Amino acid sequence: MHAMNRRSSLPRLCSAVFSALLVLLLVSFEAAAERIQLDIASSGVRKLAVAVPPFADGSGSRMSGAGKDIAQLVTAGLNFHGFIQTVDPQRGGSGSSADWRSGGADYVVTGRYTVSGGQMMLEASLLDTAADKMLPARQFRGAAAQQDDLTLRLVDALVEDFTGEPGVSRTSIAFVSDGTGSKEVYLADVLGRKVRQVTKHNHLCVSPRFTADGGSLAYSSYHRGNQNLYITDLSQDRTTRAISRREGMNLAPAFSPDGRTMIATLSRDGSPDLYRMDVQGKILERLTEGAGINVSPSFSPDGRQIAFVSDRSGKPQIYVMDLGSRKSRLLTLQGKENVEPAWSPKGDLIAYTSLTAGRYHIFTIPAGGGAPTRVTSGYGDYESPTWSPDGRQIAFSRKRNGQMELCVIHANGKGERTLFRLKGNQSYPRWSPRRN
Repeated sequence: MHAMNRRSSLPRLCSAVFSALLVLLLVSFEAAAERIQLDIASSGVRKLAVAVPPFADGSGSRMSGAGKDIAQLVTAGLNFHGFIQTVDPQRGGSGSSADWRSGGADYVVTGRYTVSGGQMMLEASLLDTAADKMLPARQFRGAAAQQDDLTLRLVDALVEDFTGEPGVSRTSIAFVSDGTGSKEVYLADVLGRKVRQVTKHNHLCVSPRFTADGGSLAYSSYHRGNQNLYITDLSQDRTTRAISRREGMNLAPAFSPDGRTMIATLSRDGSPDLYRMDVQGKILERLTEGAGINVSPSFSPDGRQIAFVSDRSGKPQIYVMDLGSRKSRLLTLQGKENVEPAWSPKGDLIAYTSLTAGRYHIFTIPAGGGAPTRVTSGYGDYESPTWSPDGRQIAFSRKRNGQMELCVIHANGKGERTLFRLKGNQSYPRWSPRRN
């Protein structure tokens, strides 16, 4: 009798489960329909045409200076991501009678703002001109003095509407520049609007590295004679702190994703080796020993592995070490010199610099091993790859005709472009994590 009851209840249970799954799928489909979810990694996707008219103020006017400034910054932020081409918002007319579609716009950012008591509200929606449908509005509030930051928050939210993941317009690039005559560490937002000199040692500084939260920046400097390792809290610009002044090399730490430890190259015992340290600089353990030169560590996103460079096989190649077992495997099997690994935020790829036909170029390779893919193809030397936090773009230094500048490209090798136009030579770029 009990067995019969169980058998008779099984169809009802299956039906209930199926109904629940159907409802879940419908809800998920409807939620997904509210976002565009563009696959910008596809090589066949053309750039979307987006119009950004001035934002309306509290009275509905689009003639205010602030409304125009907000629209200009939204335009710059969207263009930076590479899959959008903004179009003149006047091409389709203006006001409620504007024919955006005939003006060549696939989407229109319709926005407004209000300011009251020193506080600002910023809101915008995407209008799909083909479907004549408005996506749900994005809204941000904060101090009026934070207008630019609120605007870039909005940009990253609009990018999420397009791709399913927030944009990176509020991130920064750390780099080394000799614009003052000495190689110093600098910081700039990705739009190149705010350039800040971090170090003022009047001496050689190299290899800036962000902490996991992006709040501090480590670098190596020779200003005291030895290559010492320092760290600076980016919330201020007055002091820096030494985290390793050991004799010999103190170079290029990779901070663990949880922010608790770092791995740096030290040569305190002779050969350059990898050491795990706490963030105060105390050595916790030695990771490599007696296996050639070991440099350039890069953590996997889950913190369980590192990619690094070693010449233990005779030439610089990239290896991957499992931090649990301490076992290493050779990753790069092609090329005589493969260096500067950078693990992608998605965990699937490792970007690196490879010497090819007498020139340095950027490649990617599956983290588990496999065939490499060449990302850069133009004239010059391409070095020091660093991933955007969304894993869609790679920044690097490019040297042409004796001049070195910072550039960015999509991970599929499309859309190479210069990041900043600055005095002097720029090198050693490092992309910051996203800010909260």
